[in-house]
Amino acid sequence: MSGTSSVGGRGVYEAGDQRNVKDSEINDAERYKEGQPNSHVANDSKDERSIANKLAREEKRQKEPEPISKEAAESQADPTLPAKKHGNEPSKGAKIDAEIQQEEEEMLRKKGIKK
Repeated sequence: MSGTSSVGGRGVYEAGDQRNVKDSEINDAERYKEGQPNSHVANDSKDERSIANKLAREEKRQKEPEPISKEAAESQADPTLPAKKHGNEPSKGAKIDAEIQQEEEEMLRKKGIKK
């Protein structure tokens, strides 16, 4: 039937792009990064993990410390730093926080707790 078509040549309809892969090639093929970490979304409603597995994961997560980003750690050390990094003047609240933090550090040094 493909020989009677007026759309294109016979090569267009040949099975060149529709050939099946041999079973031996499928078994030898490298699998695509099987078992990646964080492949499960914890609160995915369609996830097929059992309730016991979800509870066990939550218990582990509660024991793990939450990761703090570099910028968050720097802002805890100096409240005015994020604004300065972005080329802006720190807010009034950030300036007050910096003053309070400095006063507390001086008090701790006087007491001998912090050097």
